[in-house]
Amino acid sequence: MSLVFDSRNIGCQRRAGQGGFTLLELLVVLVILGFLASLVGPQVLKQIGGSKTKAATLQIEEFSTALDLYHLDGGRYPGTADGLKSLIEKPASARIWNGPYLKKKVIRDDPWGNPYHYASPGEHSDFDLFSLGRDGREGGEGEDADVLSWE
Repeated sequence: MSLVFDSRNIGCQRRAGQGGFTLLELLVVLVILGFLASLVGPQVLKQIGGSKTKAATLQIEEFSTALDLYHLDGGRYPGTADGLKSLIEKPASARIWNGPYLKKKVIRDDPWGNPYHYASPGEHSDFDLFSLGRDGREGGEGEDADVLSWE
């Protein structure tokens, strides 16, 4: 058996039975993919927004638990001026401090990159701890809604 090389068959030639996609077929596929993305995309984005609210709720619960430990040790919650930083560093006003009260030695911002708001004594309980949500303003709905420690 020997192989024969024919220089006339070099180049871009289409053989019978082989074919590519036509421009119309490619456009149809792109339209279908765009339609699917328009249906699925908003649902995925809604889940991401909801997960940020859940993360803020969990962080507030973690801070609240640490504040309760601080209160058990010192008999009071840290003042508004001392803030959440009292959970990782001993404030000058504290007589008894057995901290740090958080595993991570950093007070992170809320999931939208804004600092948490803390006041002690609070208007709603011994302390008020909250995030103003995505928009950074009071009130709002959905992802813009406030995440509060007292609700």
